[in-house]
Amino acid sequence: MASGRNGAYNLRNTAWQIGNRAKKTAQAAGPAHDHDHCIEDALAAAERLCAARKLRFTPLRRRVLELVWSGHKPVGAYALLDSLRDEDLGSAPPTIYRALDFLIENGLIHRIERMNAFVGCSHPGEAHRGFFLICTECGNAEELDGEGLADSIGASAARRGFAPREMTLEVTGVCGGCRKD
Repeated sequence: MASGRNGAYNLRNTAWQIGNRAKKTAQAAGPAHDHDHCIEDALAAAERLCAARKLRFTPLRRRVLELVWSGHKPVGAYALLDSLRDEDLGSAPPTIYRALDFLIENGLIHRIERMNAFVGCSHPGEAHRGFFLICTECGNAEELDGEGLADSIGASAARRGFAPREMTLEVTGVCGGCRKD
């Protein structure tokens, strides 16, 4: 669990900031993209997963997941705290950090290390590796299905006698929507 001064969630990077450069507003995932559907699907998957594992999907955990899924941009812990400040769900930092830890541990969200932010998992409850394309213009992040890539990295590591435990690949660049602008 992240706590103390150097915890995983204690840096104040917002979801729309990488380094010192502010980002433009995120583009929708597609021309007819219904993002409410993304949120509904994520919440339904979380409810099923928690029920199957006999875990408590508390109102705070649910709301944090909903806020993480409120866009395709990774969102920082402090942005979540700001969003929850006016809600009566317990917006103290340790409470939010515990909710984030729960969501990560159960495969419902991922942590984007370079941004110190969180993004919804598009394959909740499934064993997979985190591979992300992160747009440096709009800040959107897209999770990729890259099992072949994971196999290749694992094989390269094994040739060197290294046994990987976790693997997250973050690729930055410019998304198709921003390249068209």
